Amino acid sequence: MSDCLDDRKYDLLRLIEVHGPIGSIRLVDLLHQRGYSIKGRTVRLLLSELDADGFTEKVPGRGRDLTEKGHSELRLGHVSGRLEQVRERIAVLTGQVTYDPFENTGELVTSAIDIPASKVEAALNRIRALDDLPVGPVTVAVEEAPSETHNDLVRLFFPSSITIDGVLLSRGISTQLQVAGIVEYHPDPDSVPGRFAHEGTVSSEHGGAILRYTDAISGEGSTVDVADLLIEAGRPSISPLLEGDAPSLLVVDNREFPVVRYEEAFDIAAASRAQLGGVIDLRKPRETGPFPCGQPGWDFASMTYGAIGELAISLLVEEHYGESWATLHGLKERSAFQSVTTALPSEQY
Repeated sequence: MSDCLDDRKYDLLRLIEVHGPIGSIRLVDLLHQRGYSIKGRTVRLLLSELDADGFTEKVPGRGRDLTEKGHSELRLGHVSGRLEQVRERIAVLTGQVTYDPFENTGELVTSAIDIPASKVEAALNRIRALDDLPVGPVTVAVEEAPSETHNDLVRLFFPSSITIDGVLLSRGISTQLQVAGIVEYHPDPDSVPGRFAHEGTVSSEHGGAILRYTDAISGEGSTVDVADLLIEAGRPSISPLLEGDAPSLLVVDNREFPVVRYEEAFDIAAASRAQLGGVIDLRKPRETGPFPCGQPGWDFASMTYGAIGELAISLLVEEHYGESWATLHGLKERSAFQSVTTALPSEQY
């Protein structure tokens, strides 16, 4: 990316490439979804500068589109200016979380996937099967996809794993994301010979059990969320779980937090999982794993979380319900979500 382009201009180019031709009002909305706090006047000024530099051009009556120079900039631009983009976005989103798991209110971070309208009922039925497993409850928000994409798409939103970092941060517990990865998961670990939950963990309260990591990838230096990359690569395997062939492979992320806040974090994490679903695993440094990269330092505890957002999108992509998704989509009020059961037509039951 050229030195004259800052991160905001780069993100504008990227959004215009995906959605263009597109108007400034819609661009403001998309930037807000991505964690930016920016006004329409600022976006219009930035667009004027991109026009003047030859990266974008006006399409009468439709908005902005990229020029050949703009496309070239995205293909060949200097990457180092974007190396921390994902972690910065995560930091912005977690700092804006207001969700309170004890009151079950406030804004949380979402994952989202676009589904053809003709497949929505079948997709929700498939997701409902997760609600009957220990990873439930499953909540979803259903909206029409923006007209700039396709008119026949519906967007499904689910709680993202990053929500837990925002909830802890709002209570003064700072977390440090370590890796995203793939874990072997079992809904009933007591039925697995030689597998025992560690002290303090009750599997039924934590959504089942994470047995071991099969892979762990650091997001350091990445310009794409690692969870998205793992899903795109087809690494998760959720459908065996729904067919009763456990264990299965889930996308999770792991973070460390001060061990002196362990009991408080444990209560917050358990309350969040009870309201938003998924599977969560907390470990003190002296305990047996699973740890993704060895035991944490003595001053830190480990928390792995596989949220409904990443789990549901993995399943829908695996079974070809949708091809466009984002595990770090934006923020949404808890009140916008409903049980996946009530999201389905009543005649289903």
